[in-house]
Order: sequence, then structure tokens, then C-alpha cells
Amino acid sequence: MIKKIIQIIITVFIFTIIIGIFIENVKPFLLKLIYKIGYSEYVEEFSEKYNVEKELIYAIIKVESNFDKDAVSKSNAKGLMQIMSATAREIADKYGINLTKDNITEPEINIEIGTIYISQLLEKYNNKEVALAAYNAGQGNVNKWITQNTIKSDGSDIENIPFPETNMYVRKVMRDYNVYKEKILIN
Repeated sequence: MIKKIIQIIITVFIFTIIIGIFIENVKPFLLKLIYKIGYSEYVEEFSEKYNVEKELIYAIIKVESNFDKDAVSKSNAKGLMQIMSATAREIADKYGINLTKDNITEPEINIEIGTIYISQLLEKYNNKEVALAAYNAGQGNVNKWITQNTIKSDGSDIENIPFPETNMYVRKVMRDYNVYKEKILIN
């Protein structure tokens, strides 16, 4: 009986070690499969040009479109970074970007405009979570929430965002940002 118990313990121990080794070897592959780094030439260029962390751009793209350049939302936001036409036009005019109704989904243009926009929001709000809330719900809503003390401008109570979609959006982008920051781009 004791011999049988010892055999079971040894078998479980060996199995645990084998599974642990397997998971450690497969984990980086799975993370890279799930957390893509597509369109890196544009992400690298524009994140540096507009002073936005590339990991944040990758996280926004992942959450917004999951790297589908032709994505169009129910509110008609377009492309990898899900840019609204009015926002795209305003930024394109200000920065001299040749924007047409047909090229808004082109990765180079979409990523540049999206990066400029998040850069402006980061500068305005000086907080990633608050800037992301504005990227998703609009600056008017975020300004109102701050004015009404629904959320604080320092982002310390970002969980109080009253729009469930925006609340979840900020959480997803920050989760993905942290994965990109810690696991993907350093390897």
C-alpha cells in the first residue's frame, strides 16, 4: 500500500514537472500568437514621432480591431485604430495628411491618425486611463464626468466610468498594454 502511494506521488511529481516545462516553452508562443505585433513599421515610426508608447498603440489596435485593417464599427469608426471620419478629417487637415474617404482604413494613414489622436489625449489628460476613456467615449463625455466628479482627472477611480462599454474598453486596453509591455516586446 505504501509502495503504491509512493509510486503515485512520484508519478504526479514527474507529470507536474513535465507539464510545467511544456507550459513554459509554449507560453511565449501562445502569447505572441494572441498578442500580435502587426504593422510594426508604422507603429514604430509613429509612436516615436508622436511620443506614444508602441505597446499602447498595439494594445489599442488589438482591442479596437484585432488587427483587421478593414474593420468598421457599428458607429462607423474605421480601420485598425477605429477612427471616426470627423476626427480623422480634423487631424488630417491639421497635420497635412492626405486623407480621402477611401484611404482612412489604409494602415499607414489609420495608425498615424490614431497615434496623433491618442497623443493629443495623453497630453490633455496626462493619464493613460482617462485618455483611453476619451478615445472611446469622446472628450465631451470625459470632461463632463470629471466636472461632475464621476471620475477623477488623475484616473485613480477609473472604475467609476459610467458607460459599461468604455469602462470595459479601458480595462482591456490597459490589460493588453501591460502584456505587451511585460511579455511580448521585451523578448
